[in-house]
Amino acid sequence: MNEPEVIRAMLGRPPSDPRTIAVIGLSSNPDKPSNYVPSYMQQHGYRIIPVNPLVESVLGERSFASLADLPTKPDVVNVFRLPKFIPAIVDEMLELGFKNLWVQQGIIHREAALKAEAGGIWVVMDRCIMVEHRFSDLS
Repeated sequence: MNEPEVIRAMLGRPPSDPRTIAVIGLSSNPDKPSNYVPSYMQQHGYRIIPVNPLVESVLGERSFASLADLPTKPDVVNVFRLPKFIPAIVDEMLELGFKNLWVQQGIIHREAALKAEAGGIWVVMDRCIMVEHRFSDLS
């Protein structure tokens, strides 16, 4: 978990290697990290797919109720939900064959991370994707 090479691989190298990021819990409120972090990533060449059953669209993209509803397989699933929701997200990712899980800073569920990794999912947890991008040579 949190290996530098995994972080770099998940971030890719936009625009030559753009990544699709499904953001679970993406908010329509621009003052929340769950909005401005994905907005930052979108501004840096990443395609953002909102996953939030409570909003119709956000950041100019249609929102989906769950990972199973997505029209395409994302490169990364980025999570802005409480720790108690992480196990179900991992289960859904395992069922769908999604391979990269990024759980935002301050959100930790070690058991779910271990289960994800045992199932072949790469995990970054308790790290902000925006901060990692800003301080990498990718920004």
